[in-house]
This record gives sequence, C-alpha cells and structure tokens, in this order.
Amino acid sequence: MNQPRLSRTATPLPVGIVHLGLGAFFRAHGAIYIEEAIAASGGAWGILGVSLQSPTMRDQLSPQGGTYIALELGPDGETARHIQSVQDVLVARDNPAAVLEAMADPAVRIVTLTVTEKGYCHEPSTGRLKADHPDIMHDLSSPLPHSAPGYLVRALHLRQQRGTAPFTVMTCDNLPENGRLVRGVVLDLARRIDPSLADWIAGEGRFPSTMVDRIVPATKPQDLDRVAALTGFHDAGPVLHEPFRQWVIEDDFVGGARPDLGRVGVQLVQDVTQYEHMKLRMLNGTHSSLAYLGYLAGHETIADCMADPVFDRFVNHLWDTEIIPALTPPQGTSLPAYAKQLHARYANPAIRHRTWQIAMDGSQKLPQRILGTLAANLAASRPSGGLMLAVAAWMIYVRGTDLAGQPIEVKDPLATPLRAAATSANPVSALLALREVFSAELAARLEPGLTLAYSSLITKGAKGAIEALT
Repeated sequence: MNQPRLSRTATPLPVGIVHLGLGAFFRAHGAIYIEEAIAASGGAWGILGVSLQSPTMRDQLSPQGGTYIALELGPDGETARHIQSVQDVLVARDNPAAVLEAMADPAVRIVTLTVTEKGYCHEPSTGRLKADHPDIMHDLSSPLPHSAPGYLVRALHLRQQRGTAPFTVMTCDNLPENGRLVRGVVLDLARRIDPSLADWIAGEGRFPSTMVDRIVPATKPQDLDRVAALTGFHDAGPVLHEPFRQWVIEDDFVGGARPDLGRVGVQLVQDVTQYEHMKLRMLNGTHSSLAYLGYLAGHETIADCMADPVFDRFVNHLWDTEIIPALTPPQGTSLPAYAKQLHARYANPAIRHRTWQIAMDGSQKLPQRILGTLAANLAASRPSGGLMLAVAAWMIYVRGTDLAGQPIEVKDPLATPLRAAATSANPVSALLALREVFSAELAARLEPGLTLAYSSLITKGAKGAIEALT
C-alpha cells in the first residue's frame, strides 16, 4: 500500500442521525443525499453509523474518520467522491449500551435503517413480529438488545423515561409500506415490554414510509486498488454505484425535523405506496427473476443476462405483460418509460451486480417483490407465466444444486427448511407449505402454475423454459 490512508478533510458535524445497519447501500444512497442537503442548507445532521453485529465496517471506516469514496460507474467512465457525512461507526454487539445512549441523545432526531428484510424479525407473509425469533426472545428479557426492533424500542423507552421526544424511525429497506410495517413491529415489541411505552410511541412517534433506488454492487478486493489508482488514496471501505438514484419519502417527521432533502432531489410526498409498488415489483421483482433464472443459466451478473437476447426478451415480457398491468402508476409517472430506464440501467456493463448476490434471502424478498404481483394477476385472471418461472427457479435454487447438479451456496435465514422442502419428493407442494413465505390461500392458487413451470425448467433448462414462454 503506497498511497496514504483516506482521512477526513471537512469539519466534523454534530450527530443528528443514527443509522442502523451501515452497509454499502446507505453509504451509496442516503448518506450522499444527506451530505448534499447539509451542504445546501446546513443543519446538525451528521450520521453515526451502527453495525449491529460485524466490526468490519467500523474497522474499515473509523481510521478514516468515517469517510469513504463513492465511485459512480457510468457506461462511459467513473467518478469518485469523498463522502464525509458519516462521523463514526459503533458495533452494537461490542457495546450495546453505547448504541442505546447514542440513540437516546436528544440531539438525535432521526434513526434510519438498512438491515435487509430479515433484520425486522417479522413474518414476510403477514408482516407481523416473529415473537419466537431468537433475537426477539432475547430482547424481551434483556434491556441490552440484539435486534434492530429491540434497539428502536429500548432507545425509545430511554427517551420516554428521560422526558425526551421520540426520534423519527425511517427505514430505507425494500419492504412494502415499510414505515407502517416497522411501526407495527416496534409497537408489538414495545407492547410486550411495557404497554404504556407502546401507547407513547403510537401517539408521539413517526414512521415515514420510503422508496429507495440505486443499484449498488458488492465491493470486491480489486476495487480498492481501482479506487486507489483513481484517487491517490487507500480507502478500506469504498462503495460502488450506478449514476441513477431516487428517494421518495413520506413527509412525516417528529416535529418536522429533517435535513432539507427536497433541496437535493428527494421527493417528499404524502403517500409513497404507488412508488413503492412500482419499484418493488418492476425493479426488485425483475432483479430477483433474472437472478434465479440467470444463475441457473450460468449468467454471473445482471448485465450478462441483458446481453443474452433470450433474457432481454424475457425481462421486457415481464414488464409489458405481467407487471405493468398489475400496477397503478404514481401521478405523472409513465410505467413504460420507467421500464425503459430500468432496461438501460440493467444493461450498464460497468455495474457488475451478481445474480448470486441478488438471490440471497429469497424467502424474505419474494412476498413483496413477486408474490404480490402474482396474487393481483391471479385475481384478475391475467397470465403470469414468467413470474411463475421465476418462483419455480427459486424453488430449484434453494435445494442447493443447480440444473447440472453443481452445488449452490444458498444464503437465506430459512436455508435449512428450504433445502429440506426443495429436496423432498414433491418440492413444489412442500415449499408452498412454508407459511413464512406463502399464505395458505395463495399457495393453493399458485400450485398448478408453479408445478408446470418447475417441470418446464427441469426438462428444458432455464433458457429453454423462457424461450417456450416468450
């Protein structure tokens, strides 16, 4: 390492935001918007990042004063920015009391989260708190929590006891009606700890829903050399991202306290629902579809899928025939134009977004990304052959071997029961019986179509099954 270590050049900011789950996405999205809002309008909105379990992010960023390089990867080149809105990083498992004290500080007005779908300890099929989740069971009996909902509830409890107003809880994860879902999980956990706490949170707290969008591929070791060559500095924790970004937020904050996000392009609206559905189903739904089918066809990245004419036709078929007809567009938004924009983003050869990475945690993602569209299409008697193929491909993927019998490293909180069901005598029926993913009513309606799709994948392969459909 010949280059000097990256370090803070800007004056440190007072912390006004605590972010739980500091990973690549928030650092490539929300942290950049917040930095721009501070530059435009000022405000004590420095970010304290919290890693709930791993010390990796702290070890990478703390020696750099919390700063890092965000590398924008465009089709025609790349641009580096030194991001300094993150002031420091704590590791919750190392010092949970310090995290709670930080969250209880009256100067903190907002707690944001990117803990992935599984981090909310809820049942994806119902959205309710999973009371038998090991972390929730721990958090019910200990004032020093393990889970993200536990930290929210225990920190809010401290603020209530100290006469401090609650912070706004703003999730930035891909969940339908994500603010309402997190509010429900928090209130359920709070009610089990102290009913008066739940009443206070319900009355005084705010949980705005959001829609976030930017493709952020995983950073690889060779990317550190790439950033060093471009900037002249060694950065242990850079992030890579596409040029496009979008953030839509329900403008509902405790006391109206927030950075001036509208000044820098964030859409502040009364209702995020239609934006959420558009993004979850058109972007995330097709991303997951390409991930499972593309992986089974041997494609490493989404850009590789888009370079394959079979998959290019397939994703356009999904948008035009199966997804857009099931959506109501946000006012002033053209869904076909949005699909065209997504197509260009997917095909960007500079973004190497691995199908395996997108395929992770499918049991948590399918309900909001694909199953909602399938349910709407079944109710309207619309065809859904492509999405059926995507779910059937997931059913093959989670058995842990691909169509050629090669092993797959399946990353999913339900990996063990998924594998048992997927390798049973009747895998489609067995997987549909998992109520954590499929409701009984939807499972019954899906089984005939999924059985056909599964058989087509086994006999024709991923590309052959797609070609037979499109």
